[in-house]
Amino acid sequence: MDYNGNIESKQMKGMSDMFVHNVNDKFPIKIWAERDTIEESCLEQAEHIAQLPFTYKWAALMPDTHTGKGMPIGGVIACDGAVIPNAVGVDIGCGMAFVQTDIPVSMLRETITGSGTLLQAIVGDILRNIPTGFAHYKTPQPSAVLDRAKEELSKYESDPELVNNISDGYFQVGTLGGGNHFIELQEDENGLCTIMLHSGSRNFGYRVCEHFNGIAAELNEKWHSAVPAEWRLPFLPAESAEGRRYLDWMQLSMDFAYENRAAMLGKVREIFSKYVLKYTGLEAHFSGEINCHHNYAALENHFGKEVFVHRKGAIRAAEGEMGIIPGSMGSYSYIVRGKGNADSFMSSSHGAGRLYSRTAAMQKFAVDAVINDLKANNVVLGKNKKSDVAEESRFAYKDIDTVMANQQELTEAVKKLFTVGVVKG
Repeated sequence: MDYNGNIESKQMKGMSDMFVHNVNDKFPIKIWAERDTIEESCLEQAEHIAQLPFTYKWAALMPDTHTGKGMPIGGVIACDGAVIPNAVGVDIGCGMAFVQTDIPVSMLRETITGSGTLLQAIVGDILRNIPTGFAHYKTPQPSAVLDRAKEELSKYESDPELVNNISDGYFQVGTLGGGNHFIELQEDENGLCTIMLHSGSRNFGYRVCEHFNGIAAELNEKWHSAVPAEWRLPFLPAESAEGRRYLDWMQLSMDFAYENRAAMLGKVREIFSKYVLKYTGLEAHFSGEINCHHNYAALENHFGKEVFVHRKGAIRAAEGEMGIIPGSMGSYSYIVRGKGNADSFMSSSHGAGRLYSRTAAMQKFAVDAVINDLKANNVVLGKNKKSDVAEESRFAYKDIDTVMANQQELTEAVKKLFTVGVVKG
């Protein structure tokens, strides 16, 4: 669709369907991207996961795929009886949240407040009231997830190194983080404002991944595992004591990440409603809320077998399931409906995917150029530290419309959204 909600056939021309790459004439990798867009290091990682002794059927790469730690970002693998901490990643439960409003963006741009336009005032208040980067709240925040974890502490006491995650987490619920995490106000095809945010389990999931990746590496060495250590893919049998503990902590991290996004979305809705009512007299209404993960493993049935599907930088896209695929700062994002494609284990991309690492983007793109590009596109930026803004330049990412065209078998676009205001850590 173009910005006016029309289908653009030119986007869909010349785009390849899924193709299969085989390792030594076996171990298939199903890929939804042009071969020349995939880094050799990313393809090498995909070849590794395809050859794991417990890989079920094949490995899959989404169109936003790029090199990760052990497993590609934008990679999907189904495992028979095993879980791999590095195939979930360090930000367990990282994902997206979205809600539609009935307030026109034009009103936000044209209404003047004591802090600039209404859009600028809202972005500024979000930045002041939601901790970003390494910041957190100074007092504990409400958390039903952590309250429940304290009640079930016996599930977690075998890993005392992680238990203080639970008490520390009360200060992190409803915080944004840094890097590519964001809160955006966006404009839909009808000119109405939407709210989208990207965040995860903060330091919680990072510590869980590092802890269990270390345990898996020690056990794999002890077992003389056939999986080479240099692949950085140590695994845990799902039914082992260590595997069950990892799954418990992973689920807790996912629940915490979900609650973190919900808390932030609630705070943004309050700020949005307060400012809109104060300066326009209108009461904002919200609808169509979505909250979904893109770094996790789940026990699912595929091709008649129960397997642990690891999605690292990929969302579940079961038939009719709603999902969120963000682009990059100052570009487009999509709300999608899944098609339940079996070959992808009912998955799709989680975003545009990086063309440049954060370090390479900082070297290639000047801070002033990135800020001027946002201004030229009428995007309001809320960021305390602007010296690293080039990490998230829209030119550091793949073109989101090309990504979407490459995964027509996986999802159907429902809404196309353009950034009008963004808060970054």
